[in-house]
Amino acid sequence: MAREGLGVAAALASSTLGGTSVVATRFLMGALDPATLGVFRFGIGCVLLLPVALALRSPWPPRRDLPAATLLGLLFFAAFPFLFNAALAHTTAARGALALSTQPLLTLAMGAALGAERLAPRKAAGVLLAMAGVALALGAGLAEAPPGAWRGDLLMVGAAGCGALYNVWSRPFVLRSSPLSFSVIGMAAGACSLAAMALSARPTALPVLDPAGWAAVVYLGVVGGALTFFLWVFALGRTTPTRVAISVAVNPVVAALLGVFTLDEPLGWPLLAGLAAVAAGIGLTATDGRRATPASIAASPGPARRS
Repeated sequence: MAREGLGVAAALASSTLGGTSVVATRFLMGALDPATLGVFRFGIGCVLLLPVALALRSPWPPRRDLPAATLLGLLFFAAFPFLFNAALAHTTAARGALALSTQPLLTLAMGAALGAERLAPRKAAGVLLAMAGVALALGAGLAEAPPGAWRGDLLMVGAAGCGALYNVWSRPFVLRSSPLSFSVIGMAAGACSLAAMALSARPTALPVLDPAGWAAVVYLGVVGGALTFFLWVFALGRTTPTRVAISVAVNPVVAALLGVFTLDEPLGWPLLAGLAAVAAGIGLTATDGRRATPASIAASPGPARRS
């Protein structure tokens, strides 16, 4: 249970930091296209994590797992951030956050369909309660929809789907290597893919940012890239995919609270009630007594190594 608790705590920390990254992403959307923004975020993250992985001698994925690790990296560190960033260019932060909060439900459904996790009623109830809390907390922002916001909403649901597939598929590979080295490989694959996209669209133009913009880029790379996604992969190696994914509900609530303290936005009862519902939903899911044992892990040869 201590291992499970550590995984849930890491996931919550990751999603809390992710909530702050939403603000930085929205700040940079007018100056950087989605691909370039992803290159900075995960390129910096990879550069920071690689020497740490080498210094700690973290076990790397076995050779047979490298193709899968690369493809999963493209899914989570290229497709996911591109769709996420593109969505925020079409919809509001509140609507986008609500669409992203479907990730736990998608993870639960995909995990059950692929035989990686049991569809326990208590766990499903926790996911639905957390999603209801997000909707309640962000209810005021949902009414302020710009023209064509549905495009951004669909893009964000697509990003949530990418995250859900990564949550379910990556866990056995993380267990056979280490969260640190697996994150490095994924970030490198994602950054290279996004760099190719960015160069094909703008082969010669370099981004022009003021000091505040570059500060936001550095923050996204260090905190939103290296630290946030390492904690996410670390959590996937220690608890079930749904218990990790449910923490996404914290992300938009943290972003809303950050708006209260930094932008003097009102602290109304919907935000407080929504926060309580999110906490209750996470509690239901995290305390579900059934442990999932992915079939792919049971069938994989050799002992699992952990960092």
